[in-house]
Amino acid sequence: MNPSDVMSLPADCSTRDAARVLGLAVRSVQLMVDRGELEAWKTPGGHRRIARASVERWLRRRQGGVGTAAAEGAAAQAPERAADAVPGAVGARAPQGGARKGGEPTRRPRVLLIEDSAHFQNLVRLIMAHDFPQVDLHVADDGIVGLAMAGELQPDVLLVDLLLPGIDGAALISRLRSHAQFQRSRVIVVTSLDEEQRGPYAFALTGLPVVHKPQLVQDLPALLTGCLGAVV
Repeated sequence: MNPSDVMSLPADCSTRDAARVLGLAVRSVQLMVDRGELEAWKTPGGHRRIARASVERWLRRRQGGVGTAAAEGAAAQAPERAADAVPGAVGARAPQGGARKGGEPTRRPRVLLIEDSAHFQNLVRLIMAHDFPQVDLHVADDGIVGLAMAGELQPDVLLVDLLLPGIDGAALISRLRSHAQFQRSRVIVVTSLDEEQRGPYAFALTGLPVVHKPQLVQDLPALLTGCLGAVV
């Protein structure tokens, strides 16, 4: 992200202007405001105004994690990594972890969370630490990096948000379903959208469990237990 793009924003910018600079959909920016990730208020006419300073802070936090160059490199290497994997198997690389008696290799179960909200990333981390300490959790905060990490990690379970920067969750799920190497992975959708709002994404949600984010703590552990039952 070019810093001059952010500085071109007025001190109090519109949702559309913030979305343009951040490279996100307007709806994603609205949800970031609702989650408290961006500071905003409403004009007397009901229009959102977002503080440019909060956009700058959000970008600094994001750049402190996975950088653009790293994301592009991971995405470029995804097809090569996928080619090393055996369809329906854990992966071609030697698994990490201990070994069973007789020398048979084993590894800890893996969950990959693809979620751009720091709040919900932390919430899932707490759930995993409390209820699934034997499971390794990996986190990607946009769809492109998530797709690359899925190809590398071959996770047992993917937790996928619907509204993501880079590639939205519905498109990502469709891509995962089209590749044989992901057939053994289970997918759980997590979303802030209610049932009616999910309508446009119905094509990607068929047959998948969906967790409404307000019910994450109550509903996710049971679903994960069922998905991980065969590998834990």
